Amino acid sequence: MTWKIQAISGDLTGQEISIERDMLVGRHQQADIVLQQSDISRKHAAFLCKDQALWLQDLNSSNGTFINDVRLEGESLLKEGDIIQFASVRFSVLAPAQAVEVPVEIEQSVEALKESETAAQEVVAEKTPAQHMNDQGMPELKERDDSIQLTRDGMPTNVGIPKPAPIPEGVDIHAPVKPEACNVEIPNTCVEQERETQKNASIGLISIIVLIILAIIAWVLFK
Repeated sequence: MTWKIQAISGDLTGQEISIERDMLVGRHQQADIVLQQSDISRKHAAFLCKDQALWLQDLNSSNGTFINDVRLEGESLLKEGDIIQFASVRFSVLAPAQAVEVPVEIEQSVEALKESETAAQEVVAEKTPAQHMNDQGMPELKERDDSIQLTRDGMPTNVGIPKPAPIPEGVDIHAPVKPEACNVEIPNTCVEQERETQKNASIGLISIIVLIILAIIAWVLFK
């Protein structure tokens, strides 16, 4: 059970502190509830949880621990509404937090949801016929049909095998296959370009020959 106290004076005024185990109150930094006032002892008092009840014990503090303005000697049982005081710092004891009870309808809905999830998982877990076949493996030929007679090689007898198509007469199946020539038609544009190129080459060659002849004539005349 979790008890609560609320500060009604001092630096912690308005704050609530939950107490669900034994807790030390004091000015010491290792205390569970640290109170920095100078009139608080280093180890002032302690809250004790016994059998779902809350007790308060004074630890021989210098300025005392009080319950409802009565100085505490030793330890005392606390109840809701008590005013406890550590020197000059005062707290009020609040009602303990009660466990939240879940309505029966919600519990039934949760159980139904769990059952539906379990059923869905079982449906998903069911194997398909193909998975069963994979698990079982392919049956042996003798398990398939006892009426089928097998040869020594394990092949079934009396099973018609389709024959290949007949080869036409005059066809030599051993003769090498010759690739057929393909007639590639050259576009007219390519033919005209080729002709123009040849024409330009002829003109250029004639021009060179003429220049050579002129050079020879000039050399002879001016020699």
